[in-house]
Amino acid sequence: MPLPLIRKIQTMAQSRFFTIEALHLTFSNGVERVYERLPAVGEPGVIVVAINDNDELLLIREYAAGFHEFQLTLPKGAAEPGESLEAAAARELAEEAGFGAKDVRFVKRLSIAPGHMGFTINVVMAKDLYVHDLPGDEPEPPELVLWPLAKIDELLDHEEFYEARAIAALMLCLPQLRPSTVC
Repeated sequence: MPLPLIRKIQTMAQSRFFTIEALHLTFSNGVERVYERLPAVGEPGVIVVAINDNDELLLIREYAAGFHEFQLTLPKGAAEPGESLEAAAARELAEEAGFGAKDVRFVKRLSIAPGHMGFTINVVMAKDLYVHDLPGDEPEPPELVLWPLAKIDELLDHEEFYEARAIAALMLCLPQLRPSTVC
């Protein structure tokens, strides 16, 4: 199926983090529509599934402005210009959780809301951890929460752990995180 023809792209609004565009499209059957979207801007994002030697998942509790609440989630953030996804994941892990990793691997790129946004996040798994704390850019440092892999079902039921990106990243990595101890 051919992609719709973009007749015009119009910037509707812009902030320091987001641009809202109107896409004027013509589909292959002649139907014309205007879609609004938030195109990707800036550097790629990473979300880190990190496991320590005690078979504990490293989570953080951080402020989520969209909901004006604290949520339990995985360390994440944007890569810096020229930084690899693995290096960005290692840096974010050190800034948000206070740990470095000797084994950092890309897992998968995920779209977030493709019907309206061009944003993606890259799932990265980190193992063989060691203490390594870097200053972050959060107004308050996130709280580190260690969660036993043996209790992953309880995490999935936990009322503070409901960010779809974190759940998807965790589920993608579970088979590689010492599967004999999980579920």
